[in-house]
Amino acid sequence: MSPDQPAMNPDQPAMSLLRCAAVLFDTDGTLVDSTPLIERAARRWAAGYGIDADEFLAGSHGRRTSDRIAEFLPADAVAAATAELDGLEAELLDGDGVVALPGAVALLGAMNGLPWAIVTSMDRGQLAARTEVAGVPLSAVTVTADDVTHGKPDPEGYLLAARRLGVPPGECVVIEDAPAGIAAGRAAGATVVAVTTSHAADELTEADLVIGDLSAVTAVPEGLKIS
Repeated sequence: MSPDQPAMNPDQPAMSLLRCAAVLFDTDGTLVDSTPLIERAARRWAAGYGIDADEFLAGSHGRRTSDRIAEFLPADAVAAATAELDGLEAELLDGDGVVALPGAVALLGAMNGLPWAIVTSMDRGQLAARTEVAGVPLSAVTVTADDVTHGKPDPEGYLLAARRLGVPPGECVVIEDAPAGIAAGRAAGATVVAVTTSHAADELTEADLVIGDLSAVTAVPEGLKIS
């Protein structure tokens, strides 16, 4: 699957049509920005475990919390440490720490009959809380960290979302902001559009298309128009 008119430059004014049967959205960094919340909680949590917070955060984006913690702590400590960090995030959640990213609310509110799902590395409670604070609608189909055995960059979440929508993965567009998510989308066989809301464009070169943010996207019944 490829755009009728390629548009790799986020500033390019021409409109291109990316044909697809469904859209699978990442959440954090794509639909919402939770960076201030995540950093506040992670720094407090890491201090309690003697972990370098910058090192922990550097490889966390786009991945399940438990998967990242497992790289720092023994296997038998991961579940409790994950629950502790999740609890800190819930405690610190506020409107200053989670906001909708440009274009997200408008795009999800006007999907024009195009099926869509959310595939996130957050658990179900985090997803509900953060989207509510940000004012971002939830899809009927959501795949969270609770639903998969393997998190991104494994394609399991995107394959499950496509199956729940009844659409072949190769007919889906995945919208992501992080290299781990891009790898997951590509491994699932989907076309991947990356937004530069959390990473620079030169870190997202594995995506099929790179744009600035979702304000460049309009949904039509046959797919996505990219400006």
